[in-house]
Amino acid sequence: MPTYDGPAEGELAGAMSGTLRLPARVHFGYGSRAQLNEVLSLSGRRVLAIVDPFLIEAPIFAETVTRLKADGFEVAVYADITPELPIASLDAAASFAREYGPEVILAVGGGSALDAAKAVSLLVTHEGPLSRYYGENLVPGPSLPIVAVPTTAGTGSEVTPVAVVSDPEREMKVGISSPYLIPAAAIVDPEFTLGAPRTVTAFSGIDALVHAVESFTAARLEPSWNAVLPVFTGRNAFSDSMALRAVEHLGTSLTVAVGEPGNRQAREEVAFASLLAGVSFGATGTHLSHALQYPIGAYTKTPHGLGTGLLLPYVLQACLGDPGVVERIAAVGGALGSTAHTADDKARDAISAIVAINRAIGVPASLREIGITREQLPQLAELASRSARLIAIAPIPAPPSALLGILEHAYAGHLTESSGS
Repeated sequence: MPTYDGPAEGELAGAMSGTLRLPARVHFGYGSRAQLNEVLSLSGRRVLAIVDPFLIEAPIFAETVTRLKADGFEVAVYADITPELPIASLDAAASFAREYGPEVILAVGGGSALDAAKAVSLLVTHEGPLSRYYGENLVPGPSLPIVAVPTTAGTGSEVTPVAVVSDPEREMKVGISSPYLIPAAAIVDPEFTLGAPRTVTAFSGIDALVHAVESFTAARLEPSWNAVLPVFTGRNAFSDSMALRAVEHLGTSLTVAVGEPGNRQAREEVAFASLLAGVSFGATGTHLSHALQYPIGAYTKTPHGLGTGLLLPYVLQACLGDPGVVERIAAVGGALGSTAHTADDKARDAISAIVAINRAIGVPASLREIGITREQLPQLAELASRSARLIAIAPIPAPPSALLGILEHAYAGHLTESSGS
């Protein structure tokens, strides 16, 4: 297991504070879905299952519903989940939920299904429209309880306080962030991920790596304990070990899970890493790869993880001028197997290792390859700068000019080579 040896030079020694907000129960492991009936019964027996459409025909989901009904649960299934979650589709789902009147929502699927469940839970309990809650800490109170069962290993949405949706009136996706969106329970059974397509495994898995690395390299924000805390509180005393362990597991297992989809051990390790990364960034937040990906994803309609994975090496390269951040990136390099002797070399090895993972699993190396033009870069930088929460957690100052510099490197596909390991 990777270790972190304490504050880097320049950090406040003893600056140990942090906040964790998590589901009341988290179960992980093959077969953990057997806990589902008990966990659901804590909230009620009238269940609305919100699921990805392809799961309707999946034997593992049919078996799950059969067991619930045999145990006396009432189950209605809603599977009209649209990718990117346009708000009109969420209004329709909420209307269905109100008519059914569930006591608890069972969310089964990838990040879109889990985020849809969060939005439906919110709209069923509190007055719409959904736009009232864009931003942080605007949800007024508890919503309908959710039991989250992810079928992909990457988003970490089963343990996080955020849902991301698409609003046609906005130029990029928008987030709703509130501790009240955290599911009541999460059951992470890697068996559900065995049928995931190669690209889903690759792009969700690399997004988990971005979550872990950005959590570990996030700025430390001093808490104001006498005020309402932000949803994401920056790097903290809880996040370091979980983030580095997630990096280690993904570094050894993601390429295997993509190349050998039936490899149960690799699937288990990637699912565990995704969960750890979700717990970590659910507390700390993410930063520049995500800020830049939001407008890029809106322009290109490419998968979220493809964009964050593509951008991460360029974001880390931009951080190499800060000695404190270099120490952090060097620790990531160690978790990814670097044996270099200096922090600078380990940090560059970290970037090279991430580039190698991207290449192995099919993440493009430049923005040109996903249809971005050079003329779009200034506008993308300006749009990314509007993600104030993400920019605030970045480990380096990130005005639009700095964001444009990252985009220019990512457009050209230009990275500094590792100097040794």
